[in-house]
Amino acid sequence: MAQHEHVRVAVIGSGFGGLGAAVRLRREGITDFVVLERASAVGGTWRDNSYPGCACDVPSHLYSFSFAPNPDWPRTFSGQQHIRAYLEHVADTFGLRPHIRLDHEVTVMRWDNDALHWVIEAADGSTLTADAVVSATGPLSDPKLPDIPGLAAFPGKVFHSAQWDHDYDLTGKRVAVIGTGASAIQIVPEIQPKAGRLTLFQRTPPWVMPRMDRAISGAEKWLHRALPFTATARRGLLWGIRELQVGAFTKHPNQLGLVESIAKSNMARAIKDPALRAKLTPSYRIGCKRILLSNAYYPALAQPNVDVVDSGLSEVRGSTLVGSDGTETEADVIILGTGFHVTDMPIAERVVGADGITLAESWKDEMQALRGATAAGFPNWMTIIGPNTGLGNSSMILMIESQLNYMADYMRQLDVLGGRAALDARPAAVGAWNRRVQERMKRTVWNTGGCTSWYLDANGRNTTVWPGTTAEFRRATRSVDLGEYDVLRPPVTHSAAQAVTEEAAR
Repeated sequence: MAQHEHVRVAVIGSGFGGLGAAVRLRREGITDFVVLERASAVGGTWRDNSYPGCACDVPSHLYSFSFAPNPDWPRTFSGQQHIRAYLEHVADTFGLRPHIRLDHEVTVMRWDNDALHWVIEAADGSTLTADAVVSATGPLSDPKLPDIPGLAAFPGKVFHSAQWDHDYDLTGKRVAVIGTGASAIQIVPEIQPKAGRLTLFQRTPPWVMPRMDRAISGAEKWLHRALPFTATARRGLLWGIRELQVGAFTKHPNQLGLVESIAKSNMARAIKDPALRAKLTPSYRIGCKRILLSNAYYPALAQPNVDVVDSGLSEVRGSTLVGSDGTETEADVIILGTGFHVTDMPIAERVVGADGITLAESWKDEMQALRGATAAGFPNWMTIIGPNTGLGNSSMILMIESQLNYMADYMRQLDVLGGRAALDARPAAVGAWNRRVQERMKRTVWNTGGCTSWYLDANGRNTTVWPGTTAEFRRATRSVDLGEYDVLRPPVTHSAAQAVTEEAAR
């Protein structure tokens, strides 16, 4: 990258959000942009998470861009390798490669009030300026490592699920898996047959529903290729079913009792031991934490080489792992399925706004973004999958595409304004939007279900999930309301002001 290069838009990240933004910019006729990616390949979380059994819990035809349908998905719920291949295909099909700069980690983005642009510095020492920044780093990009006494001194192998060590052979090893989230329930069935002993440290048991997965037949693929509207109809049906479920999560959590019965039956089929079943039965309303899908998780836990410690891991003493209840377990390797920095995203520490404070400082009490996209004091900066844009039961690709609509109109508004201009979200508008979202959040299962989840920030506020349908969000982000923004222009210099005065005098 040449020093002092300037582009109209800099996109940070090359997962679904970043590649989607790149495609949409090209469709808007904007080709003066770059996609800055810290890794050596595109794919985002589907590049980083390559652990055994990694797969999506949203149907394939819904977990893909509407503008890039894939008639050749191999399964109804596709695996990591197929989703990553799909993203590589999107990058090639839409001619994005010339815009993508790999191994290019952004260290700081600083707003210049005089020039009305962002100054972006990278780890290699290069500098880039951009009129606008689209941050698409995603909330599931930076692994969260637990602060457990003695963990650093553990003599064996330790790695996070998103940083899987494929060179380490688990055969015959005493394996400890920490956590029972979406990654852990996929990992455990895959590694249980080869582990000598597997101990699962569980703080809170998840609700696990059957995974209705199957291979997609050749006839189905042929039909979707020959008659594309059939794939569109399939996607629409999958979307509609999930839209009808939203009310139970957001307004009537008591209606989820039937779903709990299905989950309990799923457990009962595999777990015959009453003591183990008691350990694995949640005490909170289903949906309060992320609902997980698996047909193999419970059967794996019922195997004789598996133990479940339902008190969580409190301390590591050499190779001995101590549970909160005093249980001691010997381990050769620790696999951390402990999630990500979702409500405290590290990228926020690298964004410095108009007042010289970082986004992390601005969000120290609570993440807030107007329509999930823009933050007050950070002009011409927007995020994809921002605060309160997550989903509990449907495809995030739907939300991403809605935010891409908003991004596209944002760029159009800048064109309409003409000249050098920037849009800065008004604090009152950001506050009003956030209050509406949080007011609606009060009735949802995520706030009333009786659990603590990664949806909540350190203050117990849900700054992660959208409390409505995807259709509602699509309407809310269809266009930019300039009344919610301050229009910034370059400061008038003394010489410019004098020239205007002299011109008026003449």
